[in-house]
Formats: sequence, structure tokens, C-alpha cells
Amino acid sequence: MTTIPAPARLSPGEGCFTFTVTTALAADPVLARAAAWLRASLLPATGLPLPEGPGGVEFRLAGGLGPEEYRLTVTEKSVLIEAASPAGAFYGAQTLRQLLHPAAFRRGRIAGRTWSVPAVSIADAPRYGWRGCLIDVARHYLPKNDLLRYIDLLAMHKLNVLHLHLTDDQGWRLQIRKYPKLTETGAWRRESPLGARRHRRFDGRPHGGFYSQDDIREIVAYAADRFITVVPEIDLPGHTQAAIASYPRLGNLATPPEVATEWGISENVLNVADATIAFFLDVLEEVLELFPGPYVCVGGDEVPKTQWNDSLAAKERIRELGLRDAAELQTWFMRHFTDFLLARGRRPLSWDELLEGGLPPGVTVASWRGERCTTMAARAGHDVVVSPFAETYLDFRQAEGEQEPVPIGSVTCLETVYAFDPVPAALTEAERGRILGAQAALWTEHIDSPRLLDYMAFPRLAAFAEAVWSSERDLEDFLVRLAVHEKRLDALGVEYRPAAGPHPWQRRPDAPGHPRTRAEIDGELAAWTANLRF
Repeated sequence: MTTIPAPARLSPGEGCFTFTVTTALAADPVLARAAAWLRASLLPATGLPLPEGPGGVEFRLAGGLGPEEYRLTVTEKSVLIEAASPAGAFYGAQTLRQLLHPAAFRRGRIAGRTWSVPAVSIADAPRYGWRGCLIDVARHYLPKNDLLRYIDLLAMHKLNVLHLHLTDDQGWRLQIRKYPKLTETGAWRRESPLGARRHRRFDGRPHGGFYSQDDIREIVAYAADRFITVVPEIDLPGHTQAAIASYPRLGNLATPPEVATEWGISENVLNVADATIAFFLDVLEEVLELFPGPYVCVGGDEVPKTQWNDSLAAKERIRELGLRDAAELQTWFMRHFTDFLLARGRRPLSWDELLEGGLPPGVTVASWRGERCTTMAARAGHDVVVSPFAETYLDFRQAEGEQEPVPIGSVTCLETVYAFDPVPAALTEAERGRILGAQAALWTEHIDSPRLLDYMAFPRLAAFAEAVWSSERDLEDFLVRLAVHEKRLDALGVEYRPAAGPHPWQRRPDAPGHPRTRAEIDGELAAWTANLRF
């Protein structure tokens, strides 16, 4: 929906193009993937085979366009999609599908229908190259088929990065051949919190699951066919209790912990032994086999230093390396993994906490703690992906009131997401060039089913997608188009949040939340970043 361009880019024509069973689909060989996707997507609902041949819908290679740019021209006689790359052609095909009746998004025919699109001329290109969505499959496992469905939804909104948060204290979701206990033990916990942790309520139900390496190959290939890059995250050195429960030698305590059954930040972090570093270099070797994309996220966020400050081995590391404190020890520890990735031609991504001990060279920063961190990273010469806590974390509640399911955080409403701009005003033109783009985040501590994931994601993810695609935005126009777009989501079976509030079955009175005010959130962010100096 975001990708039906703003009015300034769309020129209405006269009449419409009507699809028939004899409509042909022709494509330049370079753009054939987009043509194949369009044929496969339209056939179930329309019954139109779109055979190869002249006339009808044509994909044409065109020079002078950006890597994701396209032109779409519809007349009474033909449809022309022009692009300089397969990705641009794919986005043109997505827009063409959006111009059809919402029934085109169904998986089977429901009635006889004449399929037509209005005569228009569209020139469109994205504002940012990184248009992402993080899905946390560690806190609540998302079965493979549901994850593939979400890849289709991201592609429909012209998002091009899926950041998969695969490991955390509450679960390890990626098969590693060399270390099978990571999934034999680490992929399962005995129960989960029921609602926000402050209520101390638990569901008493075991939870778990993981992706085999063949599952991951399938997911990555499926995403690549839709021009989405999958960025894996192996969180280090914190958020690692599931790994420590699997292999206790990785931790700092004599008594091994279980896979975490509570939300929040665990005090259990990796030790800084050479053997622990070697263990996770082995893990990353297998990660690189599975994920061919340029970026790998190695975490670096929310690392309590309590165990390191109490550890004789960690203190000795700080002394022998001449480090100032445990923050610098974390940077030293993380540099083993960032250097490893750089040496293999990959680009390490880490959360902005690494600013506290000094950013290793070559790291792209995922900035979640506000403009201060974004500005600091860009001015230090690092590329930045912007994902601010209060504007793009879609696990936050969508409105005031107890009707919202498991309401946490401050209110992040549709209008807030739509107004989001990733570039701090204080940056110079050169520093702005360091902003690769942005991503929304679906953290799943309180999202325990695909149905609730739909509710928390949509329609806010559509608003986010337009914010990172379009330079020109108009909220009133967006809301008009959203009413049509929701019919597409209905056809796809997406259980989005209605504008009037949740349906009765979307509420969760059994799982109390922890609502916060925006002032509280801003105060927390300020405290977290108070030690940072420009």
C-alpha cells in the first residue's frame, strides 16, 4: 500500500486495461523473475494464465533508473513496467497487483469477475535502501510457514530486509551442527510469563521450536525470490542464557542456569575465555554458510556487567589488556566477531550500546535508543540503521485503555509511526549519507501467536513502510488509501487492528500489561544514554 505512490507521482489516464485469458506477459530476460512472480500471484485469484508472448503486460529493461526504481504505464491497450533491475521490476509488479481489485490477493477464485486496472502513469523509487522489519523468533517461536507468510507481507509493502532475532535468554532457534545442545536444550523452556513480568504470573506451558539448517535455506531462498535480504542475529555477549543453559562452560557461574522463563535482561552473560570466543566463531562459521547476505548482527545490547565485575578472570582480562572497565572489555570481546565477519567480506551489525566502550571499526550501528545514538554513530563515520524505541517498536501498545492486548510501553499509534523520520535534523549532509534506512521491530515477549503478531504489526507496518519509501507523505491521503488496503489485508486473512479498537477476540484480559507514559520512556532513554559524549 505504501508503494502506490503519493499523488504527485501518479498521473491518471483515461479508460482502463482489462485482463483477459489471452492476455500475454512478456519480459526482458533480466526481469523474468518479476514476471514469473506476477503470473504465480495472479493466477489463483483470477484464473488468468498470462502466457508468454507479445502484448498485454510487458516488463522492459530501461536505463537511467535506480536499482529499485520503476515506471508503470497503463493504457487501454497495454501495461508496461520499466526497470533497470529485477528488484525494480518486482516492485512495479507489486504496484500493478495493488491496482487490481482487492480480491486479487485471495488464493482462489470466489466469483466471476472482470479484472481491470485504471490507466495511469507512475514513476516511483524508494527513499531509503534499508527498509526493514525485525521479527523476534527467540522469545516466541514463529513456525516456518508463518514466517514465510510474513515474508510475503513484507514484500507486499516493499520492505526489503528481514532481521531475524534468532537467539536470546528465552530460546535458541537456529540449528548448529557442531553444537547440537543449542537446540536440544536451548530451544525449549518450561513455561512463559503470562503478561508483563511485574505481575509474576506464568502459563505453566512448555514452549519452544527451532529452524533446521534446511529450513533456514528455504527461508533465505524464499525471501531472496521476493528481493528481501535476511539478516541473522546471534546476540552476544548478553541475552545468552539459553546458550549457557545448553553449554554451562560458556557462563560465569558454577551452577548452570535453565533456559530463561522470565522476560527482561538476564544477568547471565558469556565469560570472556578464549574457548568461549572460539565457540561462537564456530557458530558464526555455520551462520555464514546459511545466510549469504552482506550483514550479520552480533547483538551487543543490554549486557549487565555484574558477573564480569565479580569475575576474577574478567578482571584479569581488563588488567592484562590495559582496559578502562567492563564496557571496554565488551568492545574487546565483540571485536573478535566483528573482525571475523569483516575478514570474510561480511558487514557486522550491532546495537548502539557498543558506543559506550568504543565502536569497533567497520560496524554498522542499529540505533534504538534515540537520536543521540544515531547522531553519535553517524558523526563517528559509521553507517546506521535507525530503529527508535518509542516510534518503531511495534510491541508497544497502540492506544490508551485496557482493551489493548498486553499493553506495554507508551502509545505508539498509527499516526506516530507514519510521521517517523529516521534522520536527525542536526546531521550535516555528509552525515546524513550514513543513514542507510530504518526498520520496525516486532519483539515478541508479549506476542505469543501469529494472530496477535498480525494485530500488533498491522496497519502500523504499512504506515512504517510508507515512511521509509516515500519522501512525500500526506496522512489524510494515507488514511483514505488505508481503507482500501485493509480490504487487501482482509483478502489475505491478516487480522489487523481495526481503527475503532480491537475485536473482542483480540483482547487479552488474561495477560495484564504494564502501560507507560511517553515521558517515562523518554526519561529512561535519557538515563540509558547519559554516559555518552559526542
